[in-house]
Amino acid sequence: MIDDLYFIEKYAYGASIVHRLDARIKLLIALAAIVAVVAVPYSTRVYEVGAALFALFALLWVCSRLSPAVYLRRLALILPFGIFLVAFQVFVKNPYYDVFHTIATLPFGIEIYAESVEFASILLVKFIVSISFVILLSSTTKMQDMIEAAGRLGLPREFTLTLAMMVRYIFVFAEMFGRIRTAMATRCFDPLDRTLPYRYRLHQVGYTVGTIFIRSYEQGERTYTSMLCRGYGTNASLYIRKKPLRTRETVFFAATLGFIVLSTAVIYLQP
Repeated sequence: MIDDLYFIEKYAYGASIVHRLDARIKLLIALAAIVAVVAVPYSTRVYEVGAALFALFALLWVCSRLSPAVYLRRLALILPFGIFLVAFQVFVKNPYYDVFHTIATLPFGIEIYAESVEFASILLVKFIVSISFVILLSSTTKMQDMIEAAGRLGLPREFTLTLAMMVRYIFVFAEMFGRIRTAMATRCFDPLDRTLPYRYRLHQVGYTVGTIFIRSYEQGERTYTSMLCRGYGTNASLYIRKKPLRTRETVFFAATLGFIVLSTAVIYLQP
């Protein structure tokens, strides 16, 4: 997981049409798509809205020239968390239905309801569509560009400065963890080695975690001192230069946003 951190922006350095779009456009499109699919009330209309928005995502993904395998790998990392929440819903009588019909009975009196299965599938559609646009945004936009775009859109300077420092020093933390892991490997210690006593492994892992926290604290103190020496104070902020949108970017944003709004409204309001 830590090793993948160094390649988190590997695909964001592409040269496709989507990569060259202003980060503000991509951020607003992703936000609009997520709001659109989440705002639709829990009904079977979500399937149609989800299909329309996922088609838009697929088109943008093809234009980004990224392999479908990239999307599937990133989705597979996040999907287990969503699947757990979705799977739990089939056993619950949620407030969106008045009548429930049992389709299966499990041991210990656990029942699966048809209405709960439908609700779980609707929740899964919302989850996949939302995550897909987040993956598209993160796969085609550099983290620094994303922070600057948020600042240009009005995100308070306290947030932009904090996020910028987090992005910069998370790699320092990863390198620190790598050195500790290398030191453990040179001493032939593997926390998953079952030949070693369990309590000994637990003690060593706890010691390692404590070491990481102490080193992170010390690094934070050194970093803060360096920032003070460079004039950091209550009025400090991340410098974000002005960047006007090009005409074609504005047209693309208007067309995409119009598609999201109109497709959602037409599908939901149809009789």
